[in-house]
Amino acid sequence: MWMWISGIAATGADAAASAADWFVGLFAGADSQARRRVAFSVALVALSAKMARADGVVTEDEVAVFRRLFVVPEAEERNVRRLFELAQRDVAGFEVYAERIADYYGEDRQGLEDVVDGLFAIAKADGAVHEREMAYLGRVSEIFGIDEAGFERIAARHVIAADGDPYAVLGVDPSLSIAEIRVRYRALAAENHPDRLLARGLPPEAARIAHQRMAAINLAWQRIQLERR
Repeated sequence: MWMWISGIAATGADAAASAADWFVGLFAGADSQARRRVAFSVALVALSAKMARADGVVTEDEVAVFRRLFVVPEAEERNVRRLFELAQRDVAGFEVYAERIADYYGEDRQGLEDVVDGLFAIAKADGAVHEREMAYLGRVSEIFGIDEAGFERIAARHVIAADGDPYAVLGVDPSLSIAEIRVRYRALAAENHPDRLLARGLPPEAARIAHQRMAAINLAWQRIQLERR
């Protein structure tokens, strides 16, 4: 994956066209699994670069968190930084980037939800997801075709406090029986198991995102069980 990231960074340094147009185009020629991994990684770099301006302040936090989430090899940090800066400088707005990424993923809504999940992890790098960042993430999700309920479920895993609503994390109505909620929990646990996420294109270097997601789902289920008892 890092070979492709390096190639994109090197090509992008001299690209005359909008970076949004060639970000995805350069994936042609790689096998499908490699394309999915690179697409996810580059989508996070590009959209987090645009998001860094959402709260009006550009800091090092976003890139620092990306490096932690992806366990970026020291030799590749410069290329990740170059991609980040290229997307920041590009005159194309974030909506153009989001549209290109949505086109690439096509009907793969789970893959697009993975991207939004990763963006939330980066957004809270400074300790909170700010109002403008939430609006940004909401708009990106809308472009991705993620409905309001899906967006709220993703957001709940990141922005609801420890004493918040566990039902929102699982995307269930509190009126459901514990048996019905258990069915939903098991489906989510199977769908979001780290192995499943890696199988559908999440890079191994981003395994932390998968583990954070499962931890939130498990905690929500545990809290509901305690509450019902």
